[in-house]
Amino acid sequence: MRSDCHQHLWPPAFVDALRRRDTFPYLREWTLYLAGEDPYEVDPAAHDVGRRRDREIAEGTGRVLVSLSSPLGIEHGPGHDLIDVWHESALELPDPFHVWAAAGVTEPDPSGLARLLRVDRVAGLQLPATALGDPDAIAHVSPLLSELERAGKPLLVHPGPAPAGESGMPGWWPALVPYVAQMHRSWMAWHLGGRERHPRLRIGFVALAGLAPLHHERLTARGGAFTVDPFVFYETSSYRAGAITALSRVVGESAIVHGSDRPYAQPLDPAVFPSALFTTNARRFLTGQP
Repeated sequence: MRSDCHQHLWPPAFVDALRRRDTFPYLREWTLYLAGEDPYEVDPAAHDVGRRRDREIAEGTGRVLVSLSSPLGIEHGPGHDLIDVWHESALELPDPFHVWAAAGVTEPDPSGLARLLRVDRVAGLQLPATALGDPDAIAHVSPLLSELERAGKPLLVHPGPAPAGESGMPGWWPALVPYVAQMHRSWMAWHLGGRERHPRLRIGFVALAGLAPLHHERLTARGGAFTVDPFVFYETSSYRAGAITALSRVVGESAIVHGSDRPYAQPLDPAVFPSALFTTNARRFLTGQP
């Protein structure tokens, strides 16, 4: 079964909840307003559940993991109302859609997460990279990570919100500058203060961790240490052959898993890229099975 480990799809109830808001993040019709980005015109077809489902079936994808869009900043906000709407509505999506759980990071609720992780359609937990930016931050969310370890389910690290006040930059700026920097920083922080706390947790970094492993020579030259961690995976969203090949040479091809970031990017062609990215590597990441 081919898997896509990273997509975004907003169910109608979640769209309605964003439209009822008067503070960031919020929707006005299909225009999205975020604190750190210019208004973004959302394509309604991108969140048409029936159309998206038909497309995945036509392409032969057997499992699609959808997640809350962490750049919205919801996990950092007060209260869990939008997170609750996300879980209730996303868990009603039809196959092949499965769900990454979300969690508030200001006041973590590990018991609530534990209940969610018992649901078969919940693959694991996604957290924003902005909640994992240094060892102290990892310690703060460690109760959530402990529940993941107990459940035997993985963590997906996704870019969080862009810094407020950076609006007015080109449309590509958030994806190329703060998002990549967040992924790079969270990867470094995990190796510095995460693995020791959670020795068996499987963790996946979207967007190839901002290509952080490619800096391993500079890391060791400046006194750090680098070893390939068999429980760390790298999701491919937006990247193609050049970056994937370069990273594979450092961390091994078995650590690379396919994720498209649809609707913001398109899936890799399974006829061109190694089948393991879509199948066996994804299965190891999601289930721990060899």
